[in-house]
Amino acid sequence: MDRIAKFRAAHYGLFIHWGAYAVRGFEASWPLVREDITWQAYDDLANRFNPQKYDPVAWAALAKAAGVQYAVLTTKHHDGFALYDTQLDDYSAPNRAAGRDLVREYVDAFRAAGILVGFYFSLCDWHHADYPVALSPDRPGYTRKPHAVTPGAPASIEADPARWDRYIEFMHGQVRELLTNYGEIDLLWFDGQWEHTADEWRSAELVEMIHTLQPNCIVNDRLADPSLGDYSTPEQYVPLTGLDRPWETCMTINEQWSYDPFDRAYKSPVELLATFVEVTSKGGNFLINVGPNEDGEIPSEFASRLRVIGDWIAKNRESVFDVREGLPAGSYYGPSTGNDTSLYLFALGATNGDELRVRGLTRRVTSASVLATGQPLAFEQHRRVLSHGFLRVHLPAELIDPLATVVKLELEPA
Repeated sequence: MDRIAKFRAAHYGLFIHWGAYAVRGFEASWPLVREDITWQAYDDLANRFNPQKYDPVAWAALAKAAGVQYAVLTTKHHDGFALYDTQLDDYSAPNRAAGRDLVREYVDAFRAAGILVGFYFSLCDWHHADYPVALSPDRPGYTRKPHAVTPGAPASIEADPARWDRYIEFMHGQVRELLTNYGEIDLLWFDGQWEHTADEWRSAELVEMIHTLQPNCIVNDRLADPSLGDYSTPEQYVPLTGLDRPWETCMTINEQWSYDPFDRAYKSPVELLATFVEVTSKGGNFLINVGPNEDGEIPSEFASRLRVIGDWIAKNRESVFDVREGLPAGSYYGPSTGNDTSLYLFALGATNGDELRVRGLTRRVTSASVLATGQPLAFEQHRRVLSHGFLRVHLPAELIDPLATVVKLELEPA
């Protein structure tokens, strides 16, 4: 299986946003732009970040229970704090209060659990002394507040090109460390690309290095030139239709990416599962996010929702893995998936009466059942020209799953 097929088959992933920012319970890195915090005060968070309850084996067990097939951990966010043992900077977990390589433990635990290992890595670094304050003129973005800028940072690339060259060497070197020190890495999830151009990042050179060191590693599209990546990454939304290349919707369970004890806007399991099956029906991957707290624990509000989704997947797995996009728009008013022998109709909530209706089928249905229980369902299929292959499936209210009901239709051979 090639790397693209492997990614699409994995289909459902766990995003983990974690770093020194968990100490304050605010969004990852963005207080340097949005809050009244100095560079030094933010830097000091790393001296307090010592997650004594960090248990990546427990994280992996939760991921397994949730049904996810791959995981992506923030090895370094925009703030520049590395969770791993980088030899290129001392602003890292092993060199501050944590005193340990948090990424190493994550890799070992998730790999042992049979979950594909991914790394998030930000191209920008708001802590590094050589990273410029000004953005490229043709790049929209945010500006850090003056008191949040690294002391002595260059005003722009043009102000000191040699320092930018030094930063690029450093940044590429950190990616090289991640790809050479932790065995086989399945996925790299870049971010922060909006601050500069692909030429300035030397993105093509970076991708060439990745493919040389890890030929099977898949790379996302956030390199300031989407064509350099293998897949697209719509954030916090599902496209109206499937995309013309591999894609992945990443989404938070509440509103913030990282831990915030005051963010109580949690999506319900019903909403999260509806999003998951919609993404599936459009041929995409779903990357669901959690934010561990400063002690290294995944809060119960995240864990409980993941387990509910995992229990549902365990009963309905064949409808969401190893399937392709289902019926065309208008044929069925809901998500659907399929393979060579079956169609899967997702009923989200109550039905119209006790019926699911499908139009335009070109193959005869030989049986209908509730996937999770095997309960057979009555159906009628009409194949006259005027009815356009109309199908009615009777789904009594007492058989409806409050999360999502999957009706399996077995089809006659093509």
